[in-house]
Amino acid sequence: MRAVKKKSCCLGLMCLLLVIFILYCKQPGYIVDISYKSERIPRNLLEYGLEKPGGQFSHIPHKVKNTVLRRLTRNDCNCEGEETLLSSFVGQDAVTQLELVFDAAKRHEVTQRREKEYQHFLQRTRSSADTLLIAKANSPLEYPIQGVEVRPMKTILIPGLKLQTKSHHLLEVNLTATLGTFDVVAEVDEVTIEGAGEMHLSLSSSQVDNLNRQLQFVTYTNTVFNPNTADTVLLKTDRHQAAFTIKIRHPVIPKLYNVENQSGYNISDLVTIATKTFLRYDKLRQLISSIRKYYPSVTIIIADDNSDTQKIEGAFIDQYFMPFQKGWFAGRNLAVSQVKTKYLLWVDDDFIFASDTKLEKMVDVLEKTTLDLVGGSVREITTYSATFLHKLSVEQGGKEGDCLIIHRGYYHQVEGFPNCFVTDATINFFMARTEKVQQVGFDPHITRQGHLEFFVDGLGLLHIGSCSDVMIDHASKITMPWRKKSESEQMYHRLRYVQGSEVDGNLQNKLFYFKNRFKCIRYG
Repeated sequence: MRAVKKKSCCLGLMCLLLVIFILYCKQPGYIVDISYKSERIPRNLLEYGLEKPGGQFSHIPHKVKNTVLRRLTRNDCNCEGEETLLSSFVGQDAVTQLELVFDAAKRHEVTQRREKEYQHFLQRTRSSADTLLIAKANSPLEYPIQGVEVRPMKTILIPGLKLQTKSHHLLEVNLTATLGTFDVVAEVDEVTIEGAGEMHLSLSSSQVDNLNRQLQFVTYTNTVFNPNTADTVLLKTDRHQAAFTIKIRHPVIPKLYNVENQSGYNISDLVTIATKTFLRYDKLRQLISSIRKYYPSVTIIIADDNSDTQKIEGAFIDQYFMPFQKGWFAGRNLAVSQVKTKYLLWVDDDFIFASDTKLEKMVDVLEKTTLDLVGGSVREITTYSATFLHKLSVEQGGKEGDCLIIHRGYYHQVEGFPNCFVTDATINFFMARTEKVQQVGFDPHITRQGHLEFFVDGLGLLHIGSCSDVMIDHASKITMPWRKKSESEQMYHRLRYVQGSEVDGNLQNKLFYFKNRFKCIRYG
């Protein structure tokens, strides 16, 4: 008999240890699958609160307003274009079919790779917080629709939970999560609690007021470390259900610049001037001389990819040498990476400061508005000035990609600054918040020619304006017929306009097609 009892005890102990081991393995937060999934966008969350278009009301007569219908976002952007004044002005077709820059033999393979990368991009940037969830009317459930946030592995009270009913029978409320657990910070009389500390919490009571009081004490704890995502919480009663998201993310860490309070703007403390030079040391020295005339102590950063380099002497000048012909945007990245001030001013190496190149005006706009970048005007010797105001938009397409739409102009004037306008792309003379430009960066594939690409990459990240009353001169490009070009001038022309066109003639279009997933560029 004792032997039987001993065996039973051993067997019970083994079972207990096995149960503990299984529960330990099932606890969340130890092994997390963050690999790319084969499915594209999860659909299971869309069933809550959504119906087919029309549904039970499809029999009711209606009249379509075509003016509104045309403004609706659709998944079939149009690449058909018409000849416009802008396309004639810039000498380009109204539509550029980007896939045609690839050979027919490679086009399919490139398209397949682009689609794969696009799906990876969606999985990196989308979460359940992007899923459309609708709280139906006449539901007894009250819950937060937006704005609930928890830091990774931390705990919060869930606000806004409530049950609206006058029923006196036994009521039950259930909450279910996938990336965290529920608990209560206090227990209320006449309320039964099941699942505290687990992913599923059940509260029941025959007293509505008591149940609602208990709901005020419900907490959520994130247990799976995967910041910048969201947990979808399912809230259910016996006949109703709803869903809401809890964002899981670290707080945004500010990047502040320690600039002492001062009357007026000390440009030397606030602004660094950055430029890139290649085979134009004479123009660069002219630029520096003009800067020093108005701003003698502002720091100038030079990215230099010449072969026969020359040291630019002078105070407050940082010159960084790069491999020969490393490139236009690579040089921009280098120069911008070394800026320590709150703002940076980008200038080409053949610009010339003038009396109306007032950097204080640009700083004033950036200090008083939410703009991230403000451009100016570039004035040619002929007194013609260019501001390059363009509005950019992306129309959704299908599997072939989206459409980049380019319009000349701006959205509206900046209040308090009558000569400044909000736009999406400006000329190659601009002042910007340093950390925002560093966030967008410059694609180093672009070697000799490029401009629009930076603003396309910054679309949605940069809030851009342009002020026509801040001018900078452009060194004359007019060459007298009797003046012979120097060896460096001839080399510059050959490498930028001749060899550069042969090597990189379709580079920008290839980048637009694959990197940005566009199928065409349409000029409006």
